[in-house]
Amino acid sequence: MRSSRTLPRLAGWLQRRYSAQAAFLEERALATVPYSYTPPGRNHLHVPGPVNIHERVLRAMNVPGQNHRDPWFAAWWKEILEETKILYGTTQGTPFVFSGTGTGGWESALTNTLSPGDKVLTFRYGQFSHLWVDMMQRLGLDVEVHDLPWGEGASEEIVEAALRKDTGHKIKAVCVVHNETTTGVTSDIGGVRAAMDAARHPAMLMVDGVSSIGALDFRFDEWRVDVAVTGSQKALSLPTGLAMVCASKKALEAGKTAKLPRVYYSFEDQLKTNPSGNVPYTPSLMLLHGLKESLAMLREEGMANVVARHHRLAEGTRHAVEAWGLKLLCKHPRWRSDSLTVIETPAGVDSNLIVKNAYARYNLSIGVGLSQVNGKVFRIGHLGNMDELMMCSALSGAEMAMIDAGVKIKPGSGVGRAIEYWQQTSKIIPTREF
Repeated sequence: MRSSRTLPRLAGWLQRRYSAQAAFLEERALATVPYSYTPPGRNHLHVPGPVNIHERVLRAMNVPGQNHRDPWFAAWWKEILEETKILYGTTQGTPFVFSGTGTGGWESALTNTLSPGDKVLTFRYGQFSHLWVDMMQRLGLDVEVHDLPWGEGASEEIVEAALRKDTGHKIKAVCVVHNETTTGVTSDIGGVRAAMDAARHPAMLMVDGVSSIGALDFRFDEWRVDVAVTGSQKALSLPTGLAMVCASKKALEAGKTAKLPRVYYSFEDQLKTNPSGNVPYTPSLMLLHGLKESLAMLREEGMANVVARHHRLAEGTRHAVEAWGLKLLCKHPRWRSDSLTVIETPAGVDSNLIVKNAYARYNLSIGVGLSQVNGKVFRIGHLGNMDELMMCSALSGAEMAMIDAGVKIKPGSGVGRAIEYWQQTSKIIPTREF
């Protein structure tokens, strides 16, 4: 009979032997897989954009080539432009839709309202706010940048103090990234507007709402936003390719004297054509068909319900992070984003390995840490076409990928906590009785 000390050694030897054998078989199997191999099942897409596209939207975009000069287009196009106002929460703003991305929307906001050398006030607290600052500087604007810790949002106190100090009104615009997807932070645009009002300053308010508009609470008219920008591949759950902008009367008036050069992203060219149902250049018709269907779905759900759904999905994800014993990059609850969750990894664990494991082993796409937080965080998106069961797949895949990377968590702990929350808060799906 073997001694009590021999049995554990034998068990360890067997485990190592069969683990090595399993690794060998897996490696040999992968060696026979062609480069073009598509795994069974589906890719679980949980980055903060691009996001999952609904089947209704995919079907709407499945159209043949069409001529936008034919008689059907004018009324159809004017209806789309009018319907986009639901995203911004406006009845007074003027919407524009360009073929492009959110970055093009940034450029249109700046170039249609400002002149070389104009001073703008902005914040840098993530990769995307940094890139907008870079664009401002390259366009020749005088940029007053306030750097904040990555994990915080725009400071209303800084806005008010800077504008009170600017007695000559040299600052022409305050520019804020509403939802910073690098850090999982949502700034308080209503609070920024209140700070501007307290300072009695006439600067315009420009907002990057690329990953917020259409998912989070946004009140263009109430907050008196002057230019708001978003993109099709985020809350609208469309392919990348549309830059969407809304401008106030004040912004359009500023455009009459603005001297920054603009051609493709000119508001003026759009204003000459859009009111009659025309366009200054060939539109991306398939994407516009998708946009029309996406807007219809948002209206059917109701924007208040859309915002509530995103909050519920985000809260469940945050419950999961707490159950894992991990921390959010965004520490203060006031800043926490309902578009995505950014999670810090324990010391000594490279978050890039978690992201790679998730894709290579489980066909799950989650976001890497960007710039300053690369290797320190990973990002789970819950934006756009998303529900609780889809989020369960993201959380279970993230758990397995973290365990593979050496993170000490209990399997099922995060998923279980999220399920408890969602089961208690999810609403009944409306049905129609015939």
